[in-house]
Amino acid sequence: MTAEVVRTAVNPVTWSLPLGFNQGESVSGHTRTLYCSGQAAMSADGKPLHEGDMAAQTALSLHNLEAVLAEAGMDLTHLVRLNVYTTDVDLFFEHYDVLASRLGAAGVAPATTLLGVSRLALPAQLVELEGTAVA
Repeated sequence: MTAEVVRTAVNPVTWSLPLGFNQGESVSGHTRTLYCSGQAAMSADGKPLHEGDMAAQTALSLHNLEAVLAEAGMDLTHLVRLNVYTTDVDLFFEHYDVLASRLGAAGVAPATTLLGVSRLALPAQLVELEGTAVA
């Protein structure tokens, strides 16, 4: 017997709905899996913040990822996959401790991919974090 798969939109903020995507997607059946959209340094109303500041953008991107996790009843300990997209890999590594310290404090080391990209959705964005969590 196969468990019914149930998908639930997870949106602690709603600015993305008119753009056609959820902040997260909770999928349950045997286990719950949450696929999080890329989170960047955006305010709750969808305004980019911290232009030119990699450390601040990384911290706010992680904060926004944690908000999606929390809305689904999860936290960083549930994170099993983390994709990091940045327009400047060298600059990101100068501030990697912003990410590593928060993950370390949660006692989690998710499978991670770091990719250098030519740009993100908005020109002022320097970093975007995309995660997958299970519960």
